[in-house]
Amino acid sequence: MKIKYLYKLLIVAFVAIQLVACSNGDTEEKFNETPTARTNAESKKLDDLLLSSEYGWKAVYFTDNTQLGGYTHLFKFSPGGKVTMASDFDSDTKKHDSQYEIQLGSTVSLVFTTANRIHLLSDSNSYPTKDLKGQGYLGDFQFLFYGEDKGDIVFRTNRKFEELRFIKATAADWANLSKNILMKGNVIGADTRSLFRFLETNDGTAVNQFDFNFNDITRFATADPIAAGLSKSFNVGIGYSPTGIIVSPAIEIKGQALSEFVYNDADGSFTANGTNGVSATIKYSNKPLVLTEDYKILLNGQPSSDFGYYEVDVTKVAPTNSILFKNEIKKINASLPAGAIIIAVELYFNHSKGNFIKYLFSDGGSIFHYVNVKEDPINKTLILTHKSWNGNVANPTPAFLADFDNYFLDAKGIYVNKESFRLYYTNTVYTFTSASSPFRMTTWKN
Repeated sequence: MKIKYLYKLLIVAFVAIQLVACSNGDTEEKFNETPTARTNAESKKLDDLLLSSEYGWKAVYFTDNTQLGGYTHLFKFSPGGKVTMASDFDSDTKKHDSQYEIQLGSTVSLVFTTANRIHLLSDSNSYPTKDLKGQGYLGDFQFLFYGEDKGDIVFRTNRKFEELRFIKATAADWANLSKNILMKGNVIGADTRSLFRFLETNDGTAVNQFDFNFNDITRFATADPIAAGLSKSFNVGIGYSPTGIIVSPAIEIKGQALSEFVYNDADGSFTANGTNGVSATIKYSNKPLVLTEDYKILLNGQPSSDFGYYEVDVTKVAPTNSILFKNEIKKINASLPAGAIIIAVELYFNHSKGNFIKYLFSDGGSIFHYVNVKEDPINKTLILTHKSWNGNVANPTPAFLADFDNYFLDAKGIYVNKESFRLYYTNTVYTFTSASSPFRMTTWKN
C-alpha cells in the first residue's frame, strides 16, 4: 500500500512539473509577443479615436503654468495622416493643413510631423521673455498616448510629461475661435477702464482680496494678498475662451477648484462660481488697493533721484505700462518729423537744476518741463504743477506733448509705487500712475 501511494505521489509531482514547465514556456512566449501586439493595438486605438470625432478635438495647452498661459488648439484629423488645425496663439485663427503620424517607441505617441500652429509653441527662435530665449514657449509637438477617459483622449507632453487632454470639439468651437482674441482685449482691459484690479475670493463665509496683475505677453497673472497676515498668493496661467478665461492651476477655495471665469462686459469683471457661496471674481478698482508712501523719496529736501522710461530698452515692454500710456507715446511719434521718435521720458527730483520732466528724441533734441512738487498725504499722491518749459516761464506748452504731459500734472496727483519685480537688470522699478485716469508709466530708478 505504501509503495503504491508513493508511486501515485511521484506521478502527480511529475505531471505538476510538466504543467509548470509548459506554463512557463507559454508565459515566455506571450512575454515576447505581447509588447508588439499591445503597442499595435494601442496605435490602432489612438488612430480610431483621432478620426472618431465629427468636429475633431480641442486642447487648451498650458505649456508651463508657472510662467505662461494657455493656448487653445483645434484639430480635425483625416485618414492618410492629414490634420487641419487652428489656434488662438495670435490673431491668425484660420485653419491650416499639415501632416501627423502615430509613432511607436517606448509608448505610442501622436507627432505633428510638418509645421502647423502647434509648432509656434516649440519654436526656440520665438520667445515671450528674455528668460525664455532659446526655449520658445516651452511647448511640444509630440504627445504620448495614455488612453481614453470619459470620452477624452489623455496624453502626456514629451518635454515635461504633464497631462494634456483632447476633448471633443464642436462646430461652435471652430466658429468662435476668433472670439478668444477679442476676449484677450477684455483681459488686458480697455484704456477707458481703471488700471487697478483685484481678485476677490469668497469661501461662503469670508471674503479676501488680492492685488491682480496680468501680463498679456506671457498670458500670466499674479494675485498677491492685500490684507496683512494673509500669505497665500495665486499665480496662474490664463487661457482665453469666447465667454471668458480659463486659469491654470485652478484657484482652490474651500476644497473647490475654480478654473472657468465668465466675462461681464458691464463692469469688466470675470467671475467663477462654485457651490455653497464659493466664488472668485476679478474686479476693477478706482485706486490702488494698497496705498504706499513710496512717493516720499521724491519730496523736496530728499536726496536727488531720477527715473527713466526708455523706448529702446525693456522698460518699453513692462507689463505695468498701460494701454493709454502706450497710445500716447504713439501719438507723440506720429506728430514728429518722419523717422524721429521719442526715445526716453525721465523724471528728475531734487536735481541741482530743480524738479523736471525730460523728454528725449532720436534726433538728439530734448525738452525740459520744470515742475513744482508737493504731496497729498491723505490720498498718498505726488502733486506736480507747472513751472516752466525749458526754464522760461514765457514758453508755451509744446502742442505735441500737451496731452501726454497733462497726465503727470493730474490735479489729483500721481501714485508712485516701488515694484517688487525687476526688468532684466538690477535697477529698482517704479511706476507712476495718474490718480484720475488709466495712464501708467513704468521706469527704472537710475
